[in-house]
Amino acid sequence: MNHRTLFPALANKSYFNYGGQGPMPQMAMEAIMRSHVQMQELGPFGNGVVPWMSEQTELVRNAIASHINTKPETITLTENVTVGCNIAMWGIDWKPGDRLLLTDCEHHAVIAIAQTLKHRFGIEVATCPILNTSNPIDAIAQHLTPHTRLLVVSHILWNTGQVLDLEKISQICHQNNTLLLVDAAQSFGSMPLDMNQLNVDFYAFTGHKWMCGAAGLGGLYVRPQAKDKLLPTFVGWRSVTTNTRGDIKNFQPDGRSYEIATSNYALFAGLKVAIDIHEQWGNIQSRYEKILKNSKYLWDKLQKISKIKCLLSSPPESGLVSFQLTNLEPGSSQKLVNLLESQGIFTRTIANPDCIRACVHYFTLESESDRLVEAIIREIGV
Repeated sequence: MNHRTLFPALANKSYFNYGGQGPMPQMAMEAIMRSHVQMQELGPFGNGVVPWMSEQTELVRNAIASHINTKPETITLTENVTVGCNIAMWGIDWKPGDRLLLTDCEHHAVIAIAQTLKHRFGIEVATCPILNTSNPIDAIAQHLTPHTRLLVVSHILWNTGQVLDLEKISQICHQNNTLLLVDAAQSFGSMPLDMNQLNVDFYAFTGHKWMCGAAGLGGLYVRPQAKDKLLPTFVGWRSVTTNTRGDIKNFQPDGRSYEIATSNYALFAGLKVAIDIHEQWGNIQSRYEKILKNSKYLWDKLQKISKIKCLLSSPPESGLVSFQLTNLEPGSSQKLVNLLESQGIFTRTIANPDCIRACVHYFTLESESDRLVEAIIREIGV
């Protein structure tokens, strides 16, 4: 309970939207403000502020790398997951006839990138159905062809909460000479991650969801063996090295080659503090286990409601619990979400499949889940 007081947004609501945006710890917000003040006192542009900005950049890069068990040089700092996906998807040297494969559970931001690539380069964009498939690995394997240059999947499906086996997916991709990009919007900060073990090529994540950092800061992991296959698309002064005369020498040798220019450096301190606060409660394995306990608790409760159908037939291996209202009129899901929010209970709808998603974190209380379930029963008349 005491740990929850570090997150002021939790004081007046029951919050189930961690998959959209996490509530920031008070100390993270204070760290951001202190950073803004520090930059103004040192500069904001001058010789004194540059070393400070470099220090903040390396601190957050190192913290991110430690969290996903990789080296800092594999990390590109971005604004969010979508920017990371854009870097990976646009950076491939596409040729007409190449094939890009998505699943039918990808976010519409990724779908929009894929459609734009199709129109720009004349590539084929295919979709692998895994939403109602008992074995998504086999389904993906069957949809890979010799022309499939890139597969895009989500580590945790944002609509159902299902966790995909990335180790097996990366294995079949590499056997097919296919690069693998992972949308990690729902996994970074919510479950243990080891890039060496997962063996994926690109892993795009954000700090503002489960890690509870400020909006506007995320990252992209690029596997060292895949870096030569990923060209910089957007380029700026942070992407390159220069000599003493300011002449461009080359691209940066590491993840900085995909970074562009000035960032909101104050956010770096905020995310670093947020990561530290989570670690104060327990390591990522213990936090993940508590998330699973909380999601099972909510899933079990929802399963007992006659007019509710959970999308997964067993408790999710993530903090996302998605469910549908049965035998109700179209638009009922959004109406219920609106009614819940009017009572201080925050959930959201998902369009495909039409459902309501409730996200639980490690510090979610059972009493909050009880309150959500009681409100649902009261509103739908079970």
